[in-house]
Amino acid sequence: MPENPPTATQNLPEYSVSELSRALKRTVEDAYSYVRVRGEVSGFKRAGSGHLYMTLKDDSSVIDGVCWRGVAGRLSIQPEDGLEVIVTGKLTTYAARSKYQLVIESMELAGEGALLKLLEERRKKLAAEGLFDESRKRPLPFLPEVIGVVTSPSGAVIRDILHRLADRFPRHVLLWPVLVQGETAADQVAAAIEGFNRIEPGGTVPRPDLLIVARGGGSLEDLWAFNEEAVVRAAASSAIPLISAVGHETDVTLIDHAADRRAPTPTAAAEMAVPVRTDLLAQVLDDSRRMVSGLGRLLEEQRIRVEGLARGLPDPVALLRSNEQRLDDLSERLRMSVRTGETLRRQKVENLAARLRSPKQLVDDATDRLTRESQAMTTAWSHFERRIHDRTAQAGNRLSPVPIQRQLDIHSKATEELGRRSAAAVTLAIKDASNRWSRFGDLLESYSFERVMERGFAVVVDDAGNTVTAAKSLKTNDAVEMRFSDGNAHAVVTGSKATTPTKCCSQCPARYGSEPWYSKPIWSDWPP
Repeated sequence: MPENPPTATQNLPEYSVSELSRALKRTVEDAYSYVRVRGEVSGFKRAGSGHLYMTLKDDSSVIDGVCWRGVAGRLSIQPEDGLEVIVTGKLTTYAARSKYQLVIESMELAGEGALLKLLEERRKKLAAEGLFDESRKRPLPFLPEVIGVVTSPSGAVIRDILHRLADRFPRHVLLWPVLVQGETAADQVAAAIEGFNRIEPGGTVPRPDLLIVARGGGSLEDLWAFNEEAVVRAAASSAIPLISAVGHETDVTLIDHAADRRAPTPTAAAEMAVPVRTDLLAQVLDDSRRMVSGLGRLLEEQRIRVEGLARGLPDPVALLRSNEQRLDDLSERLRMSVRTGETLRRQKVENLAARLRSPKQLVDDATDRLTRESQAMTTAWSHFERRIHDRTAQAGNRLSPVPIQRQLDIHSKATEELGRRSAAAVTLAIKDASNRWSRFGDLLESYSFERVMERGFAVVVDDAGNTVTAAKSLKTNDAVEMRFSDGNAHAVVTGSKATTPTKCCSQCPARYGSEPWYSKPIWSDWPP
């Protein structure tokens, strides 16, 4: 009996592809409406629409996962390739490709070991970027006027900080309330740090001189918000010095490495922020006492020094009396010198007055001197006129045309004689040159190949028009043209044999070989 009889197959219901896909989808969703799956994230991708696509795998199987955009923003962790997670969601099918997939609604790390691994990898990454370098960290202000605190307003952390500040040194505190645990805690903490840095100095809201990011103790998962990259980068880029006070002494987060100073507890952060006022007052009072004591000792030392110097000084009264006597002596000497000088000047004036001449005598002397000079000038002028007259007469004689005409006649005769001699020389030179060129022309004419052809010679050219200079260049049956003095003739070569030309005489240019003699240089010793 066959396994599938015809009657059995005919009774099966018929489905379309879409109907079968929808039926499978309902079956899978009803059977696995809500599941919890553990696996390793692989092939993670964030689409432009905001949806997350990934694959969950273990050592033998894989399953596709998708997280819609509305849920992706609420995930407690951000998925990465290689991260072992536990996801919760619904199993459904994708009818377009006949595949089933897991619609993820929540995601958490699979154990504390995975968290620590992720934390270490993130720490190495941020350290490689230089966010934890000690050179980036700045010193804290000694006594900040305004302190900004980033923490939860309802926890005990803010109360501990305020209480410790009030005990040590009361300061103005600005609180930026944030969540310190949960999905949005990291974004709020990063926004608070950046918000404090955006406050302009001198505005309505005072700009803090110091920031404190604080949270109480908790597990690694509870403190995870302070390990996010956004919080670490905000702390590292803060222009305001920042103290990290997250957890207890044993709790270490990534913000502790990026902050300018780490406090083991929020209370310790308040102690780092401000000094103790009573200690400052005591130190100021002690410094004041030491300053007053030192000033007293300095004054006493200066007084003793002045008294010692005073003992070494002479008596002022004695010094004054000695100077008074010296002043009297100098005054007497000054009166005597004035009298003596007056007498000497009077005598000098009398001597000068005695040597002075009367004005009438001076006028008479000047008149005589003027008369002598006038006579001398008249005599000199007469001599000058006589010399000018003589020179004028001599120049007139030199400017007479008779000597000039005589010189012109002499030069004219010399010029005519030179012209006759030059014409004769040029005529003679032209005649000699004409004779030389005539001889050269006759000589060249005698060397012409046409004159040679008239004596019985011919020029042989091939069918290309090239001159045949050697018999060996011709072959049997080659057509050649022989050019004579009275015309041309055509011939065909029947045979050729290279021979060495012989001398017709002792001075024949047989040394030229088979080439025409006229194609060679003309030697000075031939023709005779």
